Amino acid sequence: MLKTLSGSLAPSEGKLHYKNSSGKDISHESIYEYLTIAAPYAELVEEFTLKEMLDFHFQFKSYLEGFDTPRIIDLLGLGKSANKQVQHFSSGMKQRLKLALACCSDSRVVLLDEPTSNLDTEGDRWYLSLISETMHPDRLLIIGSNQEKEYIFCDETLNILEYK
Repeated sequence: MLKTLSGSLAPSEGKLHYKNSSGKDISHESIYEYLTIAAPYAELVEEFTLKEMLDFHFQFKSYLEGFDTPRIIDLLGLGKSANKQVQHFSSGMKQRLKLALACCSDSRVVLLDEPTSNLDTEGDRWYLSLISETMHPDRLLIIGSNQEKEYIFCDETLNILEYK
């Protein structure tokens, strides 16, 4: 579902129409300007260092207000790994990076697919802190998950199985 909403997968039935807050249509080719996504299957440029990955990502997206590369590295708790290639990160470190890239980008819509996959108990707490720090009423957060701990704070839930 999140792949379809993000525009990276065409719907098998029906059509998606995107509109901005003014009601103006947004083309499928431009939807990436309005949203960010983090998912376990999303690829990172593994040859980049952490700092290079952040710098690369933020050439295409603006920082969420109050964030910049040093602040995100600090938020990740990876100061000692700033010049380490992403390919040498653990799966948990990579997942944190994906979440930080999505949540710390200035986008109106944030899509998170199974956000705590590859995270340990400390990582789960970090995730909840990240959400608390980066989400505000002007942003829409959509989480795809079967684990309530990942969306316990959400105002609304939708069980997709009820619609099959």
